[in-house]
Amino acid sequence: MALMNGDSGSPQRTALAEIWRVAGGDDRLLGSVVLRGEGTLPSVFAVSALATAATAAAGLAVAEFKEAAFGHNPSVTVDQRLASLWFGTSVKPLGWSLPPAWDPIAGDYEARDGWIRLHTNAVHHRNAALRCLGVPPDRDAVAAAVRRWDADGLESAVVGEGGCAATMRDLTSWRSHPQGQAVAREPLLWVEAQEPADAVHTPARPPARPERPLAGVKVLDLTRVLAGPAATRFLAGFGAEVLRIDPPWWDEPALLPEMTLGKRRARFDLRDPGQRARFAELLCQADLLVHGYRADALDRLGLDLQTRQRIRPGLIDVSLDAYGWTGPWRSRRGFDSLVQMSGGIAAEGMRREGGNRPRPLPVQALDHAAGYLLATAAVRGLTRRLADGRGSSWRTSLARVGTLLTELPSSDGGPTMPPLGMEDFTNDPENTAWGPALRLKPAVTVEGSPVRWERPAGPLGTDEARW
Repeated sequence: MALMNGDSGSPQRTALAEIWRVAGGDDRLLGSVVLRGEGTLPSVFAVSALATAATAAAGLAVAEFKEAAFGHNPSVTVDQRLASLWFGTSVKPLGWSLPPAWDPIAGDYEARDGWIRLHTNAVHHRNAALRCLGVPPDRDAVAAAVRRWDADGLESAVVGEGGCAATMRDLTSWRSHPQGQAVAREPLLWVEAQEPADAVHTPARPPARPERPLAGVKVLDLTRVLAGPAATRFLAGFGAEVLRIDPPWWDEPALLPEMTLGKRRARFDLRDPGQRARFAELLCQADLLVHGYRADALDRLGLDLQTRQRIRPGLIDVSLDAYGWTGPWRSRRGFDSLVQMSGGIAAEGMRREGGNRPRPLPVQALDHAAGYLLATAAVRGLTRRLADGRGSSWRTSLARVGTLLTELPSSDGGPTMPPLGMEDFTNDPENTAWGPALRLKPAVTVEGSPVRWERPAGPLGTDEARW
């Protein structure tokens, strides 16, 4: 089944048009996007429509860049089923297993007056929650302790201790909350032009190979977990050179086979002045910086936006945070599952399905959709820079992506997603660092530029920090 170009009223087209509009893309290019396939993820929200639209926008940005660089406007085709599957997992291990996705303590707990979610995948976040509760790392003990708290009080205590937690709020409560109101006033994608490159930092011209349109583009990746890594994985699939930088202590073993595909991986402690100077040397040569730190984190390290632009005139600076860039929670730690709790998504799922516990989305859709928005912004920034030589700054948030989802028509409709099958994967195994694995077929096709990753997935910190 094909969703033809004229289905302008579908949730997919509605979301695509909105994303492309806020990215500043040319409306005439929307007609070059063909949507195919069927099957929706089980949710009261239009998750599959969001997956299709976000994937299509990133592919359309690549097509636009190809037109600007090589004079040809290629078509873009998105398979809706595959786009939805990529929002889950793209890797199928052969003869080995992925680590558990969640820490044993992470999850939803019933407090004295409602529900709260504790996010404890990082050791320091788990320790913060356990300190507040005064219990050992035992799920039953945690559950008993949480029942003695009001949800908002525990949320404040855990956050104040440096941890991550979210009270479950319904849509009405979120929309009246000061942070919900702040997010509602923010654009889905914020952009600001920066100063043009100087003679020393003249941006690289387009490569001579349109089949790898982003070849020669250097991407410095300061992102973790899902959203930012999904963006840079997408860029690597079209030829960009991605160098991911992590702190010495950071690891995310369950996600690395998924999110390190196509990238080189090094480590820096940006708190160390010497390593920060080495980072500045890398930044000086980068075309793109993608980062997912909290709103004030780089500023506190002396790497605020103005400094980054001074180090690399013409830089395209793309960033993400959890709860938005304004409002009282602008610097709050957060993850997709927490934003779903805060922003009314888990409560609305519970209400509409008649359940008695939080009902989140079937996938981490805010993360993945935000990742494709970041990729859209990055490539649109490249296209703009071809025209005027200027850098640009872009940002979005998981909470604002959540607003987009909740405002879409509330049901994807159509048949439920069929089970994952071998026909959904490529035929050639990828030799990851953990063993062979199959990878999902790409969900997006940009005519003449097949998606291809030149490096298999692997652990963090195994590469030199150099271009």
